[in-house]
Amino acid sequence: MSLYASVIAAIVLILLIVSLARLGKVKTRADYLVAGRSLPAFVLVFTLLSSWIGSGSLLGGAENAYQHGFVALWQAGGGWAGLLLIYFIAPRARKFAQFTIPDLLETRYNQTARVLGVIAILLTYTAITSYQFIGGGDILHLIFPQFITPILGRYILAAFVILFTAIAGMSSVAYMDLFIGLLATTTMCIALPVLIHRAGGWPAVHAALPQSHFQLFGDLSFIQCLELFLPTCLLLLGNQSMYQKFFSARSEKDASRAVVGWIIGTIILETVIVAIAVTGSALFPTGEVSKAPREILAYCGLHGFGDGSPALRLLGALLMGAIFAKIISTANNWLFSPATNLVNDIYVRYLYPKASNKKILMVSRLMVVLLGIWSLFQSLGTESVLKKALYAYTIYSAALTPVILAAFFWRRATAAAAVASIAIGTVVTVSWEWVAPHLPPAIGHRDAIFPALLASLLGLVVISLMTAPPSSRQLASLGEQ
Repeated sequence: MSLYASVIAAIVLILLIVSLARLGKVKTRADYLVAGRSLPAFVLVFTLLSSWIGSGSLLGGAENAYQHGFVALWQAGGGWAGLLLIYFIAPRARKFAQFTIPDLLETRYNQTARVLGVIAILLTYTAITSYQFIGGGDILHLIFPQFITPILGRYILAAFVILFTAIAGMSSVAYMDLFIGLLATTTMCIALPVLIHRAGGWPAVHAALPQSHFQLFGDLSFIQCLELFLPTCLLLLGNQSMYQKFFSARSEKDASRAVVGWIIGTIILETVIVAIAVTGSALFPTGEVSKAPREILAYCGLHGFGDGSPALRLLGALLMGAIFAKIISTANNWLFSPATNLVNDIYVRYLYPKASNKKILMVSRLMVVLLGIWSLFQSLGTESVLKKALYAYTIYSAALTPVILAAFFWRRATAAAAVASIAIGTVVTVSWEWVAPHLPPAIGHRDAIFPALLASLLGLVVISLMTAPPSSRQLASLGEQ
């Protein structure tokens, strides 16, 4: 255990050094919120990769792969489809050059859309941050089972994340992601073939598992696969954290180049994650991990290499450390993003428009702490990371993604329609758990994504066509003619 503890300690120390090194460069609101709009493509690639692949993939996706096999790639595939579309959105987003998604919503629609957007983002992003704390707590418990319970581990992980995020904002987040992205990608790509070899080779893995683990739909229906695919795809298309990275880019060209690297990195890394989980299900079909399958990647790092040579044990420790670092990285991104909403879209916009940079930085750090505590509270009542992830993805997918895409690509979308769409998508998602049991089984047994998205889109399209078109000033604000 001393080796694993040493690797975790070294990673935490490096992340702290990176954060403190960026602290001196943070002087203004733009420095803290969008890194002074100075990030080159190389840094953008890894901060986008690190912000996207976190506990949703490392825990939720891995749990799905352990139980059902490669059909778990439907969840990842939603992100890949979204990435192909984002290539065309990135330059437009950088050209807009604001701070947050609600900035875009008010500029293109109105103030009500901004406020409702903030509410939807807070619900989504703190939920996503909360299950990062669960993942980090699980890893600390696996390494120190006699000293750290999973719950205590969540408190410790929350303290790390709040500290790292508060120090230097986007600047520290982006450059920590550069280190973490390189570490995770390299370690996991090396660990997979070694783990397959220790399982007896790919034929042995294939023989040990049900045939459905290797089929396109596995043991799920096509509709169930779409319920994995759609929330992920739509979350990515409207993801505020991603847009903030584009707002932080040095130029429109850097934003476009970064998306290319992001697409390649995401496809490779998410496929490797699922393959490790599938291999782990062949190696460890029973025992402790079968009762908590979300821990399969960390369990492989701890037990898949632990009885081998010193080099293999080091690889196992690095794999565990990379997973831990990725969870911290993702939590940093998803915690930082809603904090910027409270500061930029509420505090500066409505309460203190003339606040000094010093006061804005102070309030920004306070918001990180408060939202971190709220996310920690949510984590204490969550058991299924996959279920929590799909819930969070659906709020954002139904409430915000349609109006965000319409802001860039549909000139006819109106302010009244955007407000209705955001409100409908949020209400249907949040209330679905209570409404669904009273509906016919064919509808009530479905996840919220289909009814919430359909209702949101209908509201956006129908009300837009029933109301006056937006003014030329609103369209010109996004660079449209």
